[in-house]
Amino acid sequence: MESFGESLHFDRRLALVDIRASIAHARMLGRQGIIPKRDSTAIVRGLRSIEKEIKKGTFPYKSQLEDIHMNIEARLIELIGPVGGKLHTCRSRNDQVATDLRMWLRDEIDAARSEISALIDALTDRAEEYAETPMPGYTHMQRAQAVTFGHHLLSCAAMFKRDDERLEQCRRRTNVLPLGAGALAGSTLPLDPDFVAEELGFDAVFDNSIDAVSDRDFVAEFIFTAALCQVHLSRMAEGLVLWSSSEFSFVELPENFTTGSSIMPQKRNPDSAELIRGKSGRMAGNLIAVLTVLKGLPPAYNRDLQEDKEPTFDTADTLRSSLRVMTHLVRGLKANETAMREALRVGYTEATDLAEYLVRKEMPFREAHEVVGRIVRLAADRNLKLDELQIEDYRALSGLFDADLFDALDPVKSLRAHRSHGGPGTVKKQLRKLRRRKKKS
Repeated sequence: MESFGESLHFDRRLALVDIRASIAHARMLGRQGIIPKRDSTAIVRGLRSIEKEIKKGTFPYKSQLEDIHMNIEARLIELIGPVGGKLHTCRSRNDQVATDLRMWLRDEIDAARSEISALIDALTDRAEEYAETPMPGYTHMQRAQAVTFGHHLLSCAAMFKRDDERLEQCRRRTNVLPLGAGALAGSTLPLDPDFVAEELGFDAVFDNSIDAVSDRDFVAEFIFTAALCQVHLSRMAEGLVLWSSSEFSFVELPENFTTGSSIMPQKRNPDSAELIRGKSGRMAGNLIAVLTVLKGLPPAYNRDLQEDKEPTFDTADTLRSSLRVMTHLVRGLKANETAMREALRVGYTEATDLAEYLVRKEMPFREAHEVVGRIVRLAADRNLKLDELQIEDYRALSGLFDADLFDALDPVKSLRAHRSHGGPGTVKKQLRKLRRRKKKS
């Protein structure tokens, strides 16, 4: 049972936040007269010594003591004697663990948001560089309409901006102090959780002591938000895998983030992007694991909640490393502008612009759609591009066509005309908005 219930091998990473929370708790106990101030001072001094041991790597971890919390308390008693046992006054491991996890997670959220910000910065920098580089946009994995590479990169930035907003909101709900709830019923002694909250940087204090020790909504919310961010990374990675293939040749990935084949010397495999894509399944699994643990629990603390740590730790680690690698991929990315422009010559991606040309001449869109459809069939039958047809071919299908129709078939001119809200002609406006976000933060 000792081996089965032991959690030290993974919860030891909570050691430093446990020290911080214990110091605040000890100070509150002394300040409220629950224990003598001299005892509070001795406890704080002992905890500081343990903190130094942990940072130096000399702390004597003992797996038979079950978890990091009992290890620290036992070591405190070794250092300062029986007075160390007063630290646990008015505290249960239930509210202690919940406090430690919230403190640890809010730091991880801050770190993840910093990585997301770096990725958005990388995407905006490259989008500015390729703001007017034409490329095909795809729907159903088929060439649809012309966009710019910068516009596409900003579509990825938009996803990560939402992830950052979700993490910001998640942090607010994470940053609520549960310490003082005890096992589930608080205490008969005069606690001051507001003092502890201020000492530890919490924005609020729990409302209900039963909920305080059993609430893991913040864990599930973080893992969901991280998993969704990983899905966004996976979608972007999928694009890079496709576009770096010889079938597309739209981009070239930085060499130090690709690997060779064990048998084929010519290969440059996009392993970093594939690993990012693959880890999205792992993150989704972590979310299902935590939700499954929570769904069968009655209110108040149950030991099942020990199972929230490993998925949370793994999620935080995976998200940060994936974001960091993707940022390097974006910064080292090279666009093959020639291949992108060539791809626009196939698939009649100008067709919708041509229909809108007729709409500007007051033809109903449905009729314009039909006319352009016949033009596309004519060009396909002759194995020609739309700009290779003669003006007479167009006028035979509609007298509204004039020589200026060829402007609608020019990808550069057409893209500049796509100035509707959020379109490829507004890349510079989108960039300014993203830059302003950086200044506000």
